[in-house]
Order: sequence, then C-alpha cells, then structure tokens
Amino acid sequence: MANKGNMTLRVEPELKEQAAALFKSLGMDLSTATGIFYRQALRYHGLPFDVRIDEPNETTYAAMEEAEQMLKDPNTKRFSSVEDLFAELDAG
Repeated sequence: MANKGNMTLRVEPELKEQAAALFKSLGMDLSTATGIFYRQALRYHGLPFDVRIDEPNETTYAAMEEAEQMLKDPNTKRFSSVEDLFAELDAG
C-alpha cells in the first residue's frame, strides 16, 4: 500500500457535519469521499461536475418583471398581511 499524506481543509462545521452524514449513509468517511473526488477530477481532467452560475429561466425573469411593474402600478391591490391576502383569495 502506498504511503498516504495528510491534508488540512478548512470547512464550515455545519457543512462538514452534513457531508459526513451523507457519506456515512453511502458507507464511507470524509477521507474516502475526498479521495474519490480527487480520482474523479483526475479522470475528468477537471471538476467532475458542472460549475456555473445558475441563471433564472425565462419564466422567472418574466415573473420578476411582472412584480416590478406591479410595484410601480398604483392600481395594484395591496394587502397589509398574509392573512388579508388569503382571505381575499378565499372570497374570490
């Protein structure tokens, strides 16, 4: 067996805990999962998954634009609470 080196990673405690629980459910520890990540990165000659900025789709952009227009429109019905909104929806 080859000699293994040590590595120190700085990770938020909650992230580490969640990852450890996930990998445990898969039958491995953090060290094993990290080794798998490195092997896959070498195999792919890069990160073994897409890294990108998620952009809203056309539907989301349209909803955002509609919300902006509603905020500018003085005739848009407004509610002072969520309860008032639901009461209006139930009445309609």
